[in-house]
Amino acid sequence: MLCLCEENMKKERKPFNVKLFYRRTCLIIYDIISVILASYLAIVMRYEFHVGEIPEHFMSPIDHVVPLNIVVTLGIFYLFRLYSSLWAFAGETELQNIVVSCVLSTVVNSICLQFFKTTSQAVPKSYYFFYLFLLITCIFSSRFSYRFFRSLKHKQQNKKNRISVMVIGAGEAANMIIKEIVNSNFSTMVIKCIIDDDKGKWGRYIQGIKVVGGRDKIVECADIYDVDEIIVAMPSASRTELKQILEISKEANCKLRSLPGMYQLVNGEVNVSKLRDVEVEDLLGRDPISVDLDSILGYVQGKVVLVTGGGGSIGSELCRQIASHRPKQLVIVDIYENSVYDIQQELKAKFPELNLVVLIASVRNTNRMNYIFSAYKPHIVYHAAAHKHVPLMEDSPTEAVKNNVFGTFKTAQAAAMSGVQRFVMISTDKAVNPTNIMGASKRICEMIIQTFDKHYETEFVAVRFGNVLGSNGSVIPLFRKQIAAGGPVTVTHPDIIRYFMTIPEAVSLVLQAGAYAKGGEIFVLDMGEPVKILDLAENLIKLSGYRVGEDIKIEFTGLRPGEKLYEELLMDEEGMKNTANRMIHIGRPIELNEHEFFVQLKELKDECQIESSDIRPLIKRIVPTYHSQDEEA
Repeated sequence: MLCLCEENMKKERKPFNVKLFYRRTCLIIYDIISVILASYLAIVMRYEFHVGEIPEHFMSPIDHVVPLNIVVTLGIFYLFRLYSSLWAFAGETELQNIVVSCVLSTVVNSICLQFFKTTSQAVPKSYYFFYLFLLITCIFSSRFSYRFFRSLKHKQQNKKNRISVMVIGAGEAANMIIKEIVNSNFSTMVIKCIIDDDKGKWGRYIQGIKVVGGRDKIVECADIYDVDEIIVAMPSASRTELKQILEISKEANCKLRSLPGMYQLVNGEVNVSKLRDVEVEDLLGRDPISVDLDSILGYVQGKVVLVTGGGGSIGSELCRQIASHRPKQLVIVDIYENSVYDIQQELKAKFPELNLVVLIASVRNTNRMNYIFSAYKPHIVYHAAAHKHVPLMEDSPTEAVKNNVFGTFKTAQAAAMSGVQRFVMISTDKAVNPTNIMGASKRICEMIIQTFDKHYETEFVAVRFGNVLGSNGSVIPLFRKQIAAGGPVTVTHPDIIRYFMTIPEAVSLVLQAGAYAKGGEIFVLDMGEPVKILDLAENLIKLSGYRVGEDIKIEFTGLRPGEKLYEELLMDEEGMKNTANRMIHIGRPIELNEHEFFVQLKELKDECQIESSDIRPLIKRIVPTYHSQDEEA
């Protein structure tokens, strides 16, 4: 038993650190010398370095006190951790410890000198101030010189990878960013100049960096100072002002980064790690669309909500925003387990109290969908599951119809039979006068939704919108990959335009449209001004710090199968009326022969089951506004 205890003690005993012992020994020797130097040099300074004029009755007490003072001072330094701190990262706390310990040493020294004085006259009072000053100077120099030389070493090493930076903005946020970069041992950034429109700041300095002028100087100064990267530190700027700054900055052919927003400054979170690359969204030139989700999602609170396609870009954002408004239960359905697993883990971390159910299922499986609706009895359904990639669906039209048309039919039917209160289907602008199978299939889905609404108590509606920035399959992720690979960036046509919105914006409008639903509507989201894809590509190249046509080339590949030059949001015959939100409009339902429609759906289903070589003529009969590119040619 004793042997085991001895073995455990040996295991727990820390190995002797020779390097640490050497450093502490050197510090102790240095401190001994510092105490001696401060003790004698203080009296010499008091007599203006005239050593011969120093009275013996002053020197004698100092001689007697120095050995005792050394022992006591080393003890004080030990108590204040001056031998155990990591001086490479010394800061305000360590400086305070040095000052306090030196003051205590001075107090002890003065008491001892009073005790050992040889006459009634003590050493001059000024001696103690000189002693304190000298001791603090010596101890400070020994501790902080290590940090200084270490910082100098790192900065010399980092010069090889030095990045020249321009900061736009001379406010509090800019000051915090500049301070961190200037004081960092490891930053490879070197701030060359600051830009600000406030003329009162021109010619003045922040952390030693000059404010050289306003926004009209951005391109000129980027060239003069050979700037590699521009940091926009204007978290309180409006989107319009930010767009103007970025439009100028992108011409400097520098990489652009910015702070996310004003809340970072309010929370004191402004630092280099919060910087993000400037996105194309920043160049849309409008403030983010905002809705009063607290009032809109009142109908979600306490309800069972089911989201199909919950792992996709739109579906997952729907889940995030719904989860934040305390539903009774959130049921996520998706066929692709990897993406739905990601959103499951994210929601578990952000909303630990959320009653979350994640199910793997295909909307094409009638029995599976019937079982899910019967088991969980959702009050509200958001149907986002669909095949959306236009060229791929042109090559596999029957799969587009099976998933989009009949997946919607089966999901809607299961919802109606289980008594769902509201069913919201995500549609697309490509359903308007479609030129591709994907758009035509979504138009048929809209027709199904409008027909179901007439025969069931469930409120069936569709929400139609255009492209969302950064969604799966959108051009932005593709452009980024192409730029990262050195180009070329491929654009189908120089004149192609699209309507764009961010994912959170689109989803919040979908949720608001769902709140407005009375049944049978096709809600149309106002996507703002159309954007040329070529402009997006050029802007993204410039924002990445490259020159268009020189560093990264743009190639035109021609329109892909089923692709339009532009998308329409509303069919001509639908008309449109406004809602309480100016960004949401309602298209008037189109009259159709229901009996004929369901006969055509049955025929379409049979054709898909036998994998018909061409179902386009039949789709043309169902959707008269559909014109395939082959037909147009």
